[in-house]
Amino acid sequence: MDFDVIVIGGGPVGENVAWRTAAGGLSTAMIEKELVGGECSYWACMPSKALLRSGHALAAAQRVKGVVGGSLDPAAVLERRTGFTSNWDDTGQVKWAESENIHVLRGDGEVTGEREVTVRGADGETVYRARQAVVVCTGSVPKMPPLDGIDDTPVWTSRDATSAREVPDSLVVLGGGVVGVEMAQAWARLGSQVKLVVSGDRPLPKMEDFVGPLVVEGLEADGVEVLLGGRAAAIKPGELTLQDGRTVQGSHILVATGRVPATKDGKPLTIDDSGLVSGVDGRWLYAAGDVTGRALLTHQGKYQGRAVGTAILERSRGFEPKERSAGQAWADHVAVPQVVFTDPEVAFVGHTAEQARAAGRDVKVVDLDIAVAGSSLHADGYKGKTRMVVDERTRTLVGVTFVGQDVAELLHSATVAIVGEVTVDRLWHAVPSYPTISEVWLRLLESYGL
Repeated sequence: MDFDVIVIGGGPVGENVAWRTAAGGLSTAMIEKELVGGECSYWACMPSKALLRSGHALAAAQRVKGVVGGSLDPAAVLERRTGFTSNWDDTGQVKWAESENIHVLRGDGEVTGEREVTVRGADGETVYRARQAVVVCTGSVPKMPPLDGIDDTPVWTSRDATSAREVPDSLVVLGGGVVGVEMAQAWARLGSQVKLVVSGDRPLPKMEDFVGPLVVEGLEADGVEVLLGGRAAAIKPGELTLQDGRTVQGSHILVATGRVPATKDGKPLTIDDSGLVSGVDGRWLYAAGDVTGRALLTHQGKYQGRAVGTAILERSRGFEPKERSAGQAWADHVAVPQVVFTDPEVAFVGHTAEQARAAGRDVKVVDLDIAVAGSSLHADGYKGKTRMVVDERTRTLVGVTFVGQDVAELLHSATVAIVGEVTVDRLWHAVPSYPTISEVWLRLLESYGL
């Protein structure tokens, strides 16, 4: 019943920790109470993007002269989505884990003592001990708003929105975050009558101020009715009541008002950059992913997981992870990349101009329409915008935002530039290929003054 490392949570974050430690020769157990592969594989990243992709491909084709007609087959789209989830069967993921010498334990894992984890499963309770480390990778859960009637009203969460077997006749989406805007567009393109209720003056309010209006424009083009300033007050089956008295009806209501760490109290576990949980003696308890509250994104959680696994290995060999080494997840302090897979796409990394100024930076902001040879070839009447935020003291990028069709693949170059602290003078010599949308980098640097 003893292992070197016990990982609680078999989602992508836990898988990365477990793979790293097992590959390094430490006996590793991974506990999962639902499906190995976690939220991302079955109810979030993969199925949601599969729901969106067919509509994006059709819209992209129709923006190029010479393409005639075309329509979506909702049943086929849903079937393709289901294929990406393996019909919510984790057999393949379990086989992968076992092939990597990861012991998969089924049940609900709880830390019940120092280096001790109790697993409650179908066969009762079993206590396991970790010689080196216990790692909490339990992710996050939907946050329910305190609305009158919420406890008595059946609503969709993000899981329901990505796993539905049929297109709802009409859908009310409460929440203007990533889940809200993506699912509003996905189901609208599949034929549902969708209304998106946003509490503020624009969706995606934490991003640059021009992002939300462009996303709204795209949603409205697909028939989504966007209600801004719509603070919800009460809910009942088929109806949402707003504080200003308006009512919004739909056969289904999706509540997409954020997520909280999956801990008993919903509060995050505070960690250092190697993943050690603060306030726990003995340097044995670690955490990674959404449960830390640092950056609630799958790729960032996997990054943390790789760092935690490396740190555990190094400490097991008597070494301390060096600053900014593979055993330190420091980049989420400066460069968290994120893509919103709406049409237009939003790709963002680093700080907004407002955030950079609030942090005391002297910044120069460069705004441009995305209008280069590559974008004109990509789509007739291509419409997009970009912003580059430059720290004038260091002459390095601290934030970049792209909005437009298929801009997601531009994001990694921006991430590399920020993490690598590449100066604009050096970036000038990274020549973009012609004719691609990436030529917008040249236009940004020219507008900056190079």
